[in-house]
Amino acid sequence: MRIILRSPGWWVALSLSLLLASCGGDSTTPSQPVPISISLSANSLTVLQDGTPASVTVTVVRPSGNANAVTLSVTAVLGLAAQIASPGAGATGQVTFTVQSATAGPHTVTIQATDGTTSATASLLLDVAVVATVKAATNTDAGFHGTLRNFMSTSFQPADWDYQFFENNSGAPAALSALGSQHIRLQPVSGGTPQKADQSWDFTMLDAILDPVIASGDKSPELQLAVAPAWMTDASGHLMPAHINDFANYAANVVKYYNTTTGFTDSLGVTHVHSAANPTPITWWGIFNEPNINGLEPADYLNLYNSVVPAMLSAGSVVPIKFVAVELSDWGNEPQRYLPTFVNGVTAQVDALGTHYYSSCNQSDLDSTVFASIPGVFVPHVQYIYQQLQSVPKLDGVPVWVTENNVNADWQGANGYSECNPSQLFVLDHRGTSAFFAAWRPYLFSQLGQAGIEGLYHWDFDADAQYSEVDYTSGSTYLSYWVDYYLTRYFPFCDPGAPGCIGSGSTILQSSTTEQSGTQSVELLATKNPDASVVVMVSDHAVNAASDDNGPGQARTVVVDVSALGPFPSGKQMTLDANTDPIAGPAATNFSPASQMTVRLGGYGTAFLTFDPAAAHVRPAVALAEVTSAQWAPLVFEAAPDQPAISMTVAPATIALGESARIAWAATNADSCTGSDNLTGTQPVKGSMTFTPMLPGSYTATVTCSGRGGTTTESAAVEVKVL
Repeated sequence: MRIILRSPGWWVALSLSLLLASCGGDSTTPSQPVPISISLSANSLTVLQDGTPASVTVTVVRPSGNANAVTLSVTAVLGLAAQIASPGAGATGQVTFTVQSATAGPHTVTIQATDGTTSATASLLLDVAVVATVKAATNTDAGFHGTLRNFMSTSFQPADWDYQFFENNSGAPAALSALGSQHIRLQPVSGGTPQKADQSWDFTMLDAILDPVIASGDKSPELQLAVAPAWMTDASGHLMPAHINDFANYAANVVKYYNTTTGFTDSLGVTHVHSAANPTPITWWGIFNEPNINGLEPADYLNLYNSVVPAMLSAGSVVPIKFVAVELSDWGNEPQRYLPTFVNGVTAQVDALGTHYYSSCNQSDLDSTVFASIPGVFVPHVQYIYQQLQSVPKLDGVPVWVTENNVNADWQGANGYSECNPSQLFVLDHRGTSAFFAAWRPYLFSQLGQAGIEGLYHWDFDADAQYSEVDYTSGSTYLSYWVDYYLTRYFPFCDPGAPGCIGSGSTILQSSTTEQSGTQSVELLATKNPDASVVVMVSDHAVNAASDDNGPGQARTVVVDVSALGPFPSGKQMTLDANTDPIAGPAATNFSPASQMTVRLGGYGTAFLTFDPAAAHVRPAVALAEVTSAQWAPLVFEAAPDQPAISMTVAPATIALGESARIAWAATNADSCTGSDNLTGTQPVKGSMTFTPMLPGSYTATVTCSGRGGTTTESAAVEVKVL
């Protein structure tokens, strides 16, 4: 079929018509709806883990003419319930969050709003806060029958590489003295071992450390006879069992050198005495170091101990001497392997049993692994050691001391390689002095103190960024120094054998947190001092990322409920964390105590809250905030203040109607008094009144006086008769 187009205009008109039809012709194109937007009343919200609800207001901004109903929704967070009140046609809605089982710490949620056509979102940071509750009752299952008796100490290793520390750092004695350590441990090795390979004697290196330690104020350090002189050892440096009696004679001579005025005469005819005129005797002695990894089987160590201690006791010491036994390298099942033989066979005197705890021997171990060693290994091992001691009546009551403790036990060996991991290069583990330590050490102090240990040592005082409290080269303090400094002050305990030290420990209060078992990230320790002041320690050991190795930690908010303790007039907070100046130390801030106190830690660290009824229990000689490397605050332990006493008299006690009686009182150890019954209002601590009743009967006057030691009430009665 053939079509002939007769007019070109017809084709143009048809094409234009089709084009307009395909584009909608002359109809109007619909516009896109203007979206709604939302804003939140806060960008972050704290939600208490105890189930207390917390709400955020959602405000909707609508375009003009939009009256659509707006509904809200929230992204799910495990263990967190959200109750939603949508705005509908209104301008605001609300989302209320309640913790059911959510873990503590930050959680990000997204709130979405939609009107059916458009939608908007906003992010909200939820901070799930731990709720900690402190009760007034004593936790009799913790510590020593409810008492925290855990003295703090430090260590030195007199040796070729260490003995010049005090000579090179003139400020070191002041720093050591201020630390307040008790029974400071000295572990002479290498050139510090006083008897040499040729059986000659030289105490120079040992005395270079021991003399400044004694001068620092610790008059009863522990001298650990850690290793045998070289002539008694095999090719591996281990004491040969055939030389146990020689080691006993060596130990007896060291006692004679320090603890007598005559000393001893060696095989070469040379007399050695520390001071013939005025000896400063050593009270505590450690018998060998970590025998379980230094060549001695359990039976060998038992033989050594039972031989050495009697020899030392017969050396003629001018003071009674005491002994720390075993000092175990505690890992794996070593206590179970080593202790039964010792506790069941020891016949010599045992005054303390030592053990050593390091959370790692590998710098690559993750933060989570290091923290987990405290409840997972150390606490059950302490409990096992006490079970062993208590199974033998003569050892029941022997305290456990942790005579070495730090994060990582590794050290540099030959050619820069790790001693614990010979296939890898040694790398310093800075967790021993970083903010990690400010969480780890208080956590350990609390857990082991409540498990019953009575001494916690730091390994060691003068070394490097892995181990030390004070840098060996510069003499500058690390953060670790201040951690131990304040643990000593906030939880004072003087071992009965520490001269010039008063303090029987603090009462451990019952406490709990809302964190579920297996998810704990906050350690809580609450104690009450003899002067009625209360210390609450909050330690944040929350790991930020699973792969962290010396990470920053994760922030925690802790709400501490102290309402059961009653009101306090004043309080202070001290925080140790990444922001603490390692040279000057932290500064305390005052607060007004409330029934609930909120503590926020930005990562690894510890806060100490002190609730003070009057004056401080343990007062440094200068304000805590003023302590600097040039102005050390010596530790002052105070005896518990005396209870107020009231003497009250009435004369005469019986009077006729119309006569008068004189009532007098005098209070001691009191700061204020008030009257009640027939003696009202504020009264002086010493006063009197004349009482003339208008009616017959029995009348009572009561005085209540308060002081640092508590409150006492006394009454006196007057009998009025009609004669």
